[in-house]
Amino acid sequence: MDYVSALVPPIVMAIFFFGVVAIIIKSQGGPNKAKEDAIVDAAIARAEAVRQSADNGRRD
Repeated sequence: MDYVSALVPPIVMAIFFFGVVAIIIKSQGGPNKAKEDAIVDAAIARAEAVRQSADNGRRD
């Protein structure tokens, strides 16, 4: 019976891991995808604007 108690934790961890991966895959896309993409695009544009203004400040 020692082998059963040795195998239970890895099996439980594997099931949990596959469950998390399945949830992540299922949550990709969907109705919020456009909103999430817009938020990421706005953050990238803001970072790019800050970088460009910093570069322009150094060229003076």
